[in-house]
Amino acid sequence: MHQMTRFWKDRGGNFGVMTAFLLVPLIGTAGMALDFGHALTVKQQLVGAADAAAVGAIAEKSKAVAQAMQLPGDGSVALDPAEARSIFLGQMFGELSTLPVNVDIEVAKSNGILTSRVSFSATLRTTFMTILGKDDITVSGQATAQYQTPSFLDFYMLLDNTPSMGVGATPVDVAKLRAATINGRNGKDKDCAFACHVVSESGVEDKDSYYNLAKKIGATIRIDVVADAVAALMTTAKDTQTVNNQFRMSAYTFGRSALDANLYTVATPTTDLEALGKATENIGLMSIPSHDYPNNQTDYNAALTGIDEKIKSTGLGTSTADRQAIVFLVGDGVGDAQRSNCKKKLTHTKKGSEQLPRCMEPVDVEYCNDIKLRGVKIAVLYTTYLPLPENGFYNTWIAPFQPSIPNNMRACATEGYYFEVSPTEGIAAAMNTLFRKIVSAPRITS
Repeated sequence: MHQMTRFWKDRGGNFGVMTAFLLVPLIGTAGMALDFGHALTVKQQLVGAADAAAVGAIAEKSKAVAQAMQLPGDGSVALDPAEARSIFLGQMFGELSTLPVNVDIEVAKSNGILTSRVSFSATLRTTFMTILGKDDITVSGQATAQYQTPSFLDFYMLLDNTPSMGVGATPVDVAKLRAATINGRNGKDKDCAFACHVVSESGVEDKDSYYNLAKKIGATIRIDVVADAVAALMTTAKDTQTVNNQFRMSAYTFGRSALDANLYTVATPTTDLEALGKATENIGLMSIPSHDYPNNQTDYNAALTGIDEKIKSTGLGTSTADRQAIVFLVGDGVGDAQRSNCKKKLTHTKKGSEQLPRCMEPVDVEYCNDIKLRGVKIAVLYTTYLPLPENGFYNTWIAPFQPSIPNNMRACATEGYYFEVSPTEGIAAAMNTLFRKIVSAPRITS
């Protein structure tokens, strides 16, 4: 009994006993920190792999994006799991390359925006926590990425090819034409800078017309520059596309002949941009039956109405089935048409024994608004109508509304889709600049 009492009162071995009791939780706690630290490191690496997989799943050249281009609206996109999983596993190295990971990838399209979600989970074996009965740790996470699909655009090129586009393209060309016409034709049309394209009512071309003279002396006229600019634009459009058939193009002029000045189709809507580039050879100056034929064939009202009828539908540009329609208008903004419903002072022109109403006014914005109300956008390349203060006809009929010409052209355009260039400056460069501005503009998705 005495020995037992001494045993309980003896404190000499307490430290060793306590240490033995505390050793297990101490090792377990330290091991827990190491195991959790390792798990945290692995998770961070897996999150990085998930980020890469989320981005890779909707990369421009991925199958998901290609399939999304074909969707008429919103919905899920069928994704090749092997493709995204290979991207995920491609980011893993060392022990991660052998780690069994469950990967789930979802891709959905909404308002032209693709969203990918990559979820993962992996089970890690513990090292020290087994002492506490914990044999494994599960790590999981999610990564998302978004991609706005390219805008699918239908361009309707509306090109002013009326007689006013027969002026020399540069001061040098103007001088060439004036020098070549110093004596005129039968005492008329002297010192002329316009290359009128004369074709008789029977269809016979006047070989001595200034249009042919301009070609003979190597003088470039404005419509030639516009035609070349459209052809060059097709190359730009082709190089700018991020996916096949992103842009569809068509081209129209105000008409081939003054005797039948109706919208002329140079090329119907096509994704074959190279073919449309070749079709620009058909863009020529509107012909007139004689040099003294009334110059009243620039009917913007009729041209805008005609192009509006060509556009059957427009959308948001989110897919090939939902293309955004854009009218690309190139002109100097001054209407000169044979009609009496004129918003400016009406004059008359003589044709034989007839006195025909002649309306000269800036482009009527109401016709532009009618098109825009449908959701169609209008891009305007305004070739500056230069003042002619020494010309009596200009001073009487054009000068009074000269300030309205650029203002109306700007108002005709969709906000941000307006560009002005002098007729003697780089029309091709201006057209290219405006096109790039259009295709790079953010798309409104709601």
